[in-house]
Amino acid sequence: MGKINKEKSILGQINDLSHKLVLMLVFPIIISLVLMLFYAQKYHNSIERMETVASIKKVVTEEIPENAWNIVSGRTTFSESRIYVSIQKVKDTIGAISEQTAEENSLSLIVAGRTMQTLENYVNRIRDNIEADVPVVDNEAVLEEVRGVAKLVDSMLNDYISAEINTTARMSFSLRMWVLITAVAEALIVLVALLVRNRSVKVTASSVRLPIERLEEAAARIAEGSLDAKIEDTDVTELRNLTLQVNTMADRLKEMMKKSSLDARNLRKAELRTLQAQINPHFLYNTLDAIVWKAEAGEKDEVIQLTSALSDFFRISLSSGADWIPISQEKKHIEGYLKIQQTRYRDIMKYEIDIPDEIGDYYILKLLLQPLVENALYHGVKIKRGGGGIYVSGKLEDGMLVCSVRDTGLGMSPEQLEALKERMRQGQPSVSEGNGGFGLVNVNMRIRLYYNQADDLMIESGTEGTTVSFKVPLRTREEIFANESVSG
Repeated sequence: MGKINKEKSILGQINDLSHKLVLMLVFPIIISLVLMLFYAQKYHNSIERMETVASIKKVVTEEIPENAWNIVSGRTTFSESRIYVSIQKVKDTIGAISEQTAEENSLSLIVAGRTMQTLENYVNRIRDNIEADVPVVDNEAVLEEVRGVAKLVDSMLNDYISAEINTTARMSFSLRMWVLITAVAEALIVLVALLVRNRSVKVTASSVRLPIERLEEAAARIAEGSLDAKIEDTDVTELRNLTLQVNTMADRLKEMMKKSSLDARNLRKAELRTLQAQINPHFLYNTLDAIVWKAEAGEKDEVIQLTSALSDFFRISLSSGADWIPISQEKKHIEGYLKIQQTRYRDIMKYEIDIPDEIGDYYILKLLLQPLVENALYHGVKIKRGGGGIYVSGKLEDGMLVCSVRDTGLGMSPEQLEALKERMRQGQPSVSEGNGGFGLVNVNMRIRLYYNQADDLMIESGTEGTTVSFKVPLRTREEIFANESVSG
């Protein structure tokens, strides 16, 4: 049975790590929050009960005895004094608080409630004595009993408040213990999270580094001319397409080499040099190293952008063997190249591409602009102190496509410019030109042969930089396919 590989995405691995860390860190926070809310509610309920009990103490100790005295002294009647309303209010309040109170604290309230019934009985005796015209002296004796029972109820209510205070103190101690335990647990979890994070970063970096090292080795063998070199398939999603494109590029190069042995024309030889130059080991090493650095630093968006740009760079270079591609693809090709190079030369290079989308569907001979951009970078911007900018433009002019690549780099002396123009007139391509690219001479020759025109690249150079431009006829998709059918 074949080996089953689990495909792993760099972004997916980073997301999994983020989710694990979030869960590990959030869980104790949630527990702490729930505990604090629980104890806060218990605190609130206890304080609310104590305030309620405190509010009826004055009724028991002052209001009820005073009303009883007013009744005994004849200052008021039972109905006017509302003494029974006060007694019932106290009884109802004690009953309600008893239901809300824990069993260990409710005993004082239960006894207080029963004692209130005794107090009510004494009030009933006063009422019965008044109805029976009993002497006031007898009611004064009962009044003293009422006052004594009221004090007793007040004492019981004080006992309840003391018990509630003790319970609250125990809750405070429990809360402090839980906070301490949770704090220790959070510290341990943070430590574990850091260990998990470090281990996961190492695993992720390793899973990216190994396939990239295989890519580097294969690229080196291809650059040395070993076109049978193959890169093993990887289980990293972002590198799978890149691996496929490099392998396909090697296969295409091998096919092109076979064709070149049958076709000795300079054009085909230039195209082979063009394709092989795209797998520039230094360019590829630097790009792959940058991807590894970004992955180890956890910069997932940068890793994805660089990998996609490098994949697009190879895919468009290959273009399924097509010689002509839409201008939009050529624009995307140089965008990918410049994005990759800007990662390396961020502080010394800036760029702008001004190719309107309206001309994106017209076709152009592939790999015309990228070599000019590469030449501007390596021979202009890179070697100038402080760097410079690269500006690419394309436009329609009298039915012709006019493209230019301008840099604000070092520029060329008049002697250097004349020597370059002489080499272009002689049509002698230089594989060493362009620091790994195929150079302006090869671009100039391909424009001549494919477009069947005598106009050379137009080059202007001075102390403020160099501008390389060309003008070629517009080609539509229908024209390209018609010409290929006739030539086939």
